Amino acid sequence: MSEFDPRARGGKKVSIQTGKHLKSTVMKDPSPESAARRARISMRRNFPLYCPRFPALLAAFALLSGSPGAWAQAYPGGGGQMPGRGGMNQPSMAPDDTGPQGSTEKPDAAAKKAFNAGVKSLNRAREFEEAAAKAANPDKKAAELEKVGDAYSRALDQFTEALSNKGDMVDAWNNVGYVHLRLGAYRESIDDYNHTLALKPGLLEAIEHRGEAYMAVDRLDDAKAAYMDLFNHARPLADQLMVSMQKWLASHREAANGMRAADIDSFDKWLQERDGIAKQTASAT
Repeated sequence: MSEFDPRARGGKKVSIQTGKHLKSTVMKDPSPESAARRARISMRRNFPLYCPRFPALLAAFALLSGSPGAWAQAYPGGGGQMPGRGGMNQPSMAPDDTGPQGSTEKPDAAAKKAFNAGVKSLNRAREFEEAAAKAANPDKKAAELEKVGDAYSRALDQFTEALSNKGDMVDAWNNVGYVHLRLGAYRESIDDYNHTLALKPGLLEAIEHRGEAYMAVDRLDDAKAAYMDLFNHARPLADQLMVSMQKWLASHREAANGMRAADIDSFDKWLQERDGIAKQTASAT
């Protein structure tokens, strides 16, 4: 069985289990570190409700107020000249032969287009994961897993583009959180899911995935709270998060990874209690 392992920094190390042998390869880094992507992510996080029409609104204000400074701020390429006021820089009445008007894509349409492209890339990534899991040849597995990272990286770019045009697009935030989770960018995933749940608090899938990200960064109390929320509202998702918790416990029993033994023991006890309650309530229903 093969597993996409995003934990390595710099490159994404993929462990491929083949019989008694463990083969590792490093595939191209799919993390969101390109300068353009960082700029877009910074913009949408600092201004989650960013309005792409803001320059046009500022220009309208400039025309009404007669302020060349405001016009220059709205359209820096215009040389600071305002059209239409006091005979300054009056627009020509000659027909515009530069091309059809309105060729610029509207923000909502651009967001939808980028989102749909992201969904296709996300589905491709899942297909590559399935192909890697079924591949018997180690080289074939490695090739498929490299495609996984590339597809997730492409999906991340596309969902980010959607958010740069429509910052309150819940489904895009949710999918960005999932992609970051799969790529091992756990803190970024938590931040994305925080945005998602601020816009749609009852999205239980986002609560479960954020719980998995909490576990990956050892935020045990937050993960426990997520589990209890899911236990009361969506038992299948609570069971799914419980699996991640059990895996975390097993890995930290082997290597503490900076966690105190007392904290691991305490979490183990909590898991046993919750697992027992889950089994009792399941049998009762």
